[in-house]
Amino acid sequence: MGHGHDHAVHGHADRRWLGLALGLIGAFMAAEVVVGVAAGSLALLSDAAHMLTDAGAIVLALVAMRLAGRPAKGGYTFGLKRAEILSAQANGLTMLLLAAWLAVEAVRRLIHPPAVEGGLVLVTALAGVAVNVAAAWAMSRANRSSLNIEGAFQHVLNDLWAFVATAVAGLVVVTTGFTRADPIATLIVVALMVQAGIGLVRASGRIFLEAAPSGIDPPALGSRLAALPDVTAVHDLHVWEITSGQPALSAHVLVAEHRDCHAARVSIEELLREEYRITHSTLQVDHTPQGAATATPCSSYSSS
Repeated sequence: MGHGHDHAVHGHADRRWLGLALGLIGAFMAAEVVVGVAAGSLALLSDAAHMLTDAGAIVLALVAMRLAGRPAKGGYTFGLKRAEILSAQANGLTMLLLAAWLAVEAVRRLIHPPAVEGGLVLVTALAGVAVNVAAAWAMSRANRSSLNIEGAFQHVLNDLWAFVATAVAGLVVVTTGFTRADPIATLIVVALMVQAGIGLVRASGRIFLEAAPSGIDPPALGSRLAALPDVTAVHDLHVWEITSGQPALSAHVLVAEHRDCHAARVSIEELLREEYRITHSTLQVDHTPQGAATATPCSSYSSS
């Protein structure tokens, strides 16, 4: 007999904290655009553009959380949990596209540096540091095991470092008049954005391609299962992630003839749960064939 699957999404992230971060970012972004234009600072405008992606990332995270929380029905047997992964991939791609545009503009300003109001840049960047610290703290209160939430958090964290670089640039402009410090700060922001964007695209891509979760080596896992008492072989082993933090496994397990299939299944499930944090598994357990062409069926079991 089989065990039912529980596909319910438990409360991974607190919408209230995400909403607070969204309010802080949205309000400051609007003010920064005005100041950035007045100061002639690309660094401030790039920070504002980055904050726009921060806001978009949080909105996507909230929408994806709501979709992922819907119960499984119809043809969506796992529900809409991978909406979170779509959100994370969208966050990574927008970060990379924005980084490309900012890099081109920063190089242009390095070649032909415009006038920059260093004082306005410095004051606004310091205020931005405070706002992003508050937003990052609020988002850290949510559960970042979700790749979706982690994607939005990475947006905010990158913006924090971007404001630090912009503040340094503003200080350099004020004290030395070296206006190229502004596009140099922008290029630092670009490097941070590329690093975070590639990480998000790679992590979400692995889930879409149903690669094994990071840290799990399928051949080593198969050997570990086959070494359990009464287990003679493990075939057709598949390990993947339904969504971030929710690994799943299926396998065909052969048990020695006249040995207890149920006991073998229980020992496998305990090992998966305790050593690999895999609580969703589907196991076909059969007796090892003795002179027959096919294995002797026991039963198929699933756990979640």
